[in-house]
Amino acid sequence: VTPQFEQNVDYVDFIHLNVLEKKVLNNSEVSVQYLCSKPCIINLEAVASSEFRTGVPVYRRRWKDEKNLYVSRTRQVHLKFPSIMVYRDDYIIRNSIIVHSVILYAWLSHKSVSSYDVEQNEDYQDAVAKNYTFLEAVPPFERPYKDHKVCLQWGADYLWMLQANRIPQCPHESDGVQILNFIYASSGEKTGIVKKFEQFENRELETVRQHQIDYPMFTVSIWLYLHHHCEKDLCGILYFIDPKEMYSTPAVFLNEEGYVHIQMHLMRGDDLAVKTSFSLPLKQWFRLDLSFKGGQVCITVGKNLKRHHHQSFMEDFYYDDTAGYFVLGGSGYVNGIEAFFGPVKYYRLNVLETEQISNPLHDKETVEQIELYYERCMDIQEIVYEYRYIVRQGEKALRNCYYENYYLELIYKYGEKSKCDAFMWGKELREKYHTLFKLLQEMDFSAPDENGSDTVLEVGRRIFEKVAKGLSSADGLSNMGSSVPLLVDSSCCGYHKASYFLAVIFETGLGVSVDRTKGLLYSLVGAQGNERLAVMNLGYKHYQGINSYPLDLELSYAYYSNIAIKTSLDQHTIKGEQAFVETIRLMDDELLKAQTKENGDVFMWLKHEATRGNAAAQQRLAQMLFWGQQGVAKNPEAAIEWYAKGAIETEDPVLIYDYAIVLFKGQGVKKNTKLALELMKKAAAKGLPQAVNGLGWYYHNFKRDYRKAAEHWLIAEELGNPDASYNLGVLYLDGIYPGVPGRNQTVAARYFYKAAQGGHIEGTLRCSLYYITGNMEDFPRDPEKAVIWAKHIAEKNGYLGHVIRKALNAYLELSWYVCYVLFKIASRLMFHFCSNL
Repeated sequence: VTPQFEQNVDYVDFIHLNVLEKKVLNNSEVSVQYLCSKPCIINLEAVASSEFRTGVPVYRRRWKDEKNLYVSRTRQVHLKFPSIMVYRDDYIIRNSIIVHSVILYAWLSHKSVSSYDVEQNEDYQDAVAKNYTFLEAVPPFERPYKDHKVCLQWGADYLWMLQANRIPQCPHESDGVQILNFIYASSGEKTGIVKKFEQFENRELETVRQHQIDYPMFTVSIWLYLHHHCEKDLCGILYFIDPKEMYSTPAVFLNEEGYVHIQMHLMRGDDLAVKTSFSLPLKQWFRLDLSFKGGQVCITVGKNLKRHHHQSFMEDFYYDDTAGYFVLGGSGYVNGIEAFFGPVKYYRLNVLETEQISNPLHDKETVEQIELYYERCMDIQEIVYEYRYIVRQGEKALRNCYYENYYLELIYKYGEKSKCDAFMWGKELREKYHTLFKLLQEMDFSAPDENGSDTVLEVGRRIFEKVAKGLSSADGLSNMGSSVPLLVDSSCCGYHKASYFLAVIFETGLGVSVDRTKGLLYSLVGAQGNERLAVMNLGYKHYQGINSYPLDLELSYAYYSNIAIKTSLDQHTIKGEQAFVETIRLMDDELLKAQTKENGDVFMWLKHEATRGNAAAQQRLAQMLFWGQQGVAKNPEAAIEWYAKGAIETEDPVLIYDYAIVLFKGQGVKKNTKLALELMKKAAAKGLPQAVNGLGWYYHNFKRDYRKAAEHWLIAEELGNPDASYNLGVLYLDGIYPGVPGRNQTVAARYFYKAAQGGHIEGTLRCSLYYITGNMEDFPRDPEKAVIWAKHIAEKNGYLGHVIRKALNAYLELSWYVCYVLFKIASRLMFHFCSNL
């Protein structure tokens, strides 16, 4: 304490604070200057406030002064704060706090002689003299580490040093959400991209969002390349589905005339819709901007197309973007648009003008390639149509002449077919598409179109088959470069097997230089044209995030779910190039020996045993022929003969059931419900679970007797039949389960999950949908699990199985070139097949 020897009776009591560094530091030095006119007590107290508590005393100090009256004195005090306020977290200090403010109070109070020795807690407000100052809090990651004077074990010390200087960063939260960053090929199916918004972590943003539930303020910006207007009433662009599986605000669709249809859900419970005064353009990239501000709706189409629609309503719209999920494209409720989606940006809380929206087209090269591709395709399709028309018109004129001369009629019938040598097209166009003109001259257009097939598509198929035949030769791969223009022509004619083949060629450098941009172009074109392998290729790339494709689980799900739905439908279609997907490892000699053909030893032996009445041989033979298994070509008609033979002769319950099913459905045989029911009852009586389920299916579909259907399905489910579990789920979902009023989606979902666990395709599809939407209580949103389940079903697709089977057959026949090409095609879809083939 330093005394000041200036004494004056006129002095009054005072206290001053002088802090050398006004920060909350350990051992901070404070200079306290004071004067007492009577014996006094000097108090020093620091009070801190944090996010969770305010006014917490963290430091106290007091001392007495009774002798140095009327003398100004100064004392140096070293402040001591709790460690959690002044040091960083470490291996001992685990929860340092963020301090908002610290106030250092100082005051003095007089003490009477009688109570001098009595400890009293003097209050700051009643003090004779008082003062205070603010201390600046130090952020947690700017504080020093405390020296605890302890020795850690070597391992603990090393682990601590690895993370000692890491400063966690709080992510910046904005209301702008990039729903889509990459191009999405929407084929117009009932599948699309599912996105779900969560509540804001920032409390201010979340408060604003909740206040806007009855006064929506948001903006959405969508890049589109539209192929066609909607073929049905409405096609989905972007819409919101609420927990009750109903459309909510916003719901944006495209109608048959190309106008934008916008639907809003009102606070009073019903819906309101508006249609734009303009239609959307085709075959060009444009940006569709939509904004809501209370009851005002504004739609703008940009990029050299300044079309604007503004409309106001005296209604309160309901808008809660976290109570449900968004869909971009198609869903189970509506088909998607036939288009390419570009970047999609959503501003959840703000209304922006078109110029204020930050949503550029990033991949300019791919965007331009798409426009150039379809410009070329329009030329090619026009040439094919005109060429066919000219040839047929010429043949028609010649045919009229031939009818008058028998000799000329024979020439027409058996002679060389006519072709167009005198082109009406200009030299520049002929040189540009010389390969196409040459091929058209080699084709016969005199035959009528089969089954009303599209002429352009048929030309595309013929071009592809010609290329495929050339590539199967010994030097086929060396001529790949000359085959590319023909494959492009085939792709432009709508034959998208060629599109996917081009994608494989450019992505792998198969006979040409690797070109990622063209590989992406033809993958997107093939997927938009609904080529199954192209769709699966994109699904796999986005699932893995490889080959410059961004990892995007929602986008991957959109592609995989498309094929998964088709897999379910394809299995009920006995026609088409399909084969059962089997796992065959080339290193497994036993499995390779089991592969056969109709003239192979295994098949001939099974046929011999089946003819003798061996039920197991009849079952296996029928399955191989019906599904195209084990190298045998698909032949449903022959399979049904063996089903019938086994059902009648051996009375095997499985064969009886299989034959009953084809009779019920009329697959490859005329429907016979009466005989099918008799056979199904016979198989069920033998205790076959799938036959008991089949009886329930009969009562449900043919008799509409839901009570009997449920009874049979409950029995079949107890016997372990997954079909029965799924069917029971459908009863609950449709609200027709006997004795249970209304729909019960929760119970239905549990049955679907049980069916999925048993390998049921539709049950697995339902569960994958629950996981991607997160709308069911028992299925928390998990996009990765949704992709895995949808991928599992997609990989069972018969068209994929056909490619794998052809590759395996080529391997067994030592046709290395064909095997190599087919292996490349299949290996782009998944790593699993790379290891199997």
